[in-house]
Amino acid sequence: MANEQILADLKTSVETWNIKLAQEATQKAIDAKMDIGTIIGDGLGKGMETIGNRFDKAEIYLPQVVAASKTMEAALNILKPLMESGEGNLKGTVVMGTVEGDIHEIGKNVCCAMLRGAGYNVIDLGPDASAMDFMDAAEENNAQVCGGSALMTTTLESQRELVETIKEMEAPYKAIFGGAPCSKEWCDEIGADGYSETANEIIGLVDKLTGN
Repeated sequence: MANEQILADLKTSVETWNIKLAQEATQKAIDAKMDIGTIIGDGLGKGMETIGNRFDKAEIYLPQVVAASKTMEAALNILKPLMESGEGNLKGTVVMGTVEGDIHEIGKNVCCAMLRGAGYNVIDLGPDASAMDFMDAAEENNAQVCGGSALMTTTLESQRELVETIKEMEAPYKAIFGGAPCSKEWCDEIGADGYSETANEIIGLVDKLTGN
């Protein structure tokens, strides 16, 4: 089977949340000795881009995004031994979480799926993550970026706190934010390194901050 067909199958598997096809195509890609970056970036990731675009247009909803994410994870699990053996390097590590005081996870979960699809190692702290939770996870996992989601106006201050904590500790991490009440103006005000309005935008933003 030509590599183009394998990549097309990988893309289709995520777009149609077909786990069996994802696993079969991933194994074929490995057997064809395809580069892991190509498998993720030009195959699985392209499918996740489609999912992100459709989600932004409200053509699909969270259950479909989660299904696509699970399909992607099934494929990544097959690739994991090769990644860990150094045959394929992930693009970097991002710590994601919903900031302290906030329990809304939908947007954050979509962003995690998108970043994993783009080839990043994502550490998901879940909801109600404090500034120190981010710092500890970033240090333990040698992360480059911390991404904090806020869905309530009252928890925006927790985003500011994360920026201030990174500065106080003179840590090398970039801080990016998103969420319904968040805006580029707010991120500029608190000194954040970036703002992502939609789940699809986060890939380009993190690529830029990590030099990918």
